[in-house]
Amino acid sequence: MLLAIGMCIVFVSCIGGFVVSGGNPISLVHAGEIMIICGIGLGILVVSSPTSVLIGLKIDIIKAFKGGIASKEKFIDLLVLLYELFMLGRRKGTPALDEHVSDPQNSSIFTKYPSFLNDAGLVEFLCNSLRPIVDGRCKPAEIGGILKAELNSREAEAGRSIKAIEMISDALPGVGIVAAVLGIINTMSNLEDPSSVGAKVAAALSGTFLGIFLAYGIGIPLGRLVSLNQTQEFLYYHIVERSVSGFATGLSPIMAVEIGRRSLDNLIQPSADELEEKCKDAAKGGGFFFFLLKCSN
Repeated sequence: MLLAIGMCIVFVSCIGGFVVSGGNPISLVHAGEIMIICGIGLGILVVSSPTSVLIGLKIDIIKAFKGGIASKEKFIDLLVLLYELFMLGRRKGTPALDEHVSDPQNSSIFTKYPSFLNDAGLVEFLCNSLRPIVDGRCKPAEIGGILKAELNSREAEAGRSIKAIEMISDALPGVGIVAAVLGIINTMSNLEDPSSVGAKVAAALSGTFLGIFLAYGIGIPLGRLVSLNQTQEFLYYHIVERSVSGFATGLSPIMAVEIGRRSLDNLIQPSADELEEKCKDAAKGGGFFFFLLKCSN
C-alpha cells in the first residue's frame, strides 16, 4: 500500500511541477518512445534472467505492493510453535517430533498456527531443520553449521530478484538515451517540414525523461523496498536457525526460544510477558521456565 502511495507522490510531484511550469503533460506521452524503452528494458530482463528469477521477481513485486511482510503476531506464533515442538521433544524424546515434521499440514501442533503454516518456504525450512535432530543423523554441534549453510543458500537465491531490479534501473537511463537518439535520427531524416522539427525533438527528449524517471523514480526505490522486505522475511528463518541450534545443543525449550526472540528488532520484538501469555496455553507446567525467561530479560 505504501509503495503505491509513494509512487503516486513521485508521479504527481513530477508531472504537477511540469504543468505548473507551463508544460503540457500530453507532450510527454509518445507511443514510440514508450515502446522503445519498455520493450528494450523487458528484453534485457528476459535475456539476463532465468525463469526462476523472473518468477521470484514477480512474487517479490507483489509482496512489495501488499506490504506487511513482518508481523509481530506471526513472530509470536512462530516462537510459540517452536516452544511447543521443543517441549514435546524434551518430554517424549525427539522421535516424537517425527509425525509433525513429516506431515506438517496434518500436524496437531502446526495447524494451530495458520499464519505460519501458509508460508510454505518457512515450513519447509523448519521441518528440514528438525529432521537431523529427529533422525539423529548428526551431532548436536553440527546442526548450526548445516542450518547456516541452507540459510545462506536461500538468501543468495532470494537476492537475485534485487540484482535484476538494480540491473534494469542502471540500464534504463541509457535506454532512454537510445530512444532519444532514434528520435533525433527520425527528426533529421524528415526536415522537409521545418514546423514539425520542434515537436519531434521534444518527442525524442521525452524518451530520455522517461528512462531517467523510471530508473530513479520507480526502479531504485522498488529495489530498495524489495531488499528491506527480504531482510524482514528472513528474520523468521533466522529465528528458526538460532532457536533450533540452541535446542539441539541442550538449551531448555524456553531459553532456545528466547534466543530467537532476542534476534528481532525492538519494534517487532514481543516482550517476555507477551510470549509468556501465549505460551501458557501451549504448555503445562512451564512456570519455572517462564521465571527463567523473566530473569534473563
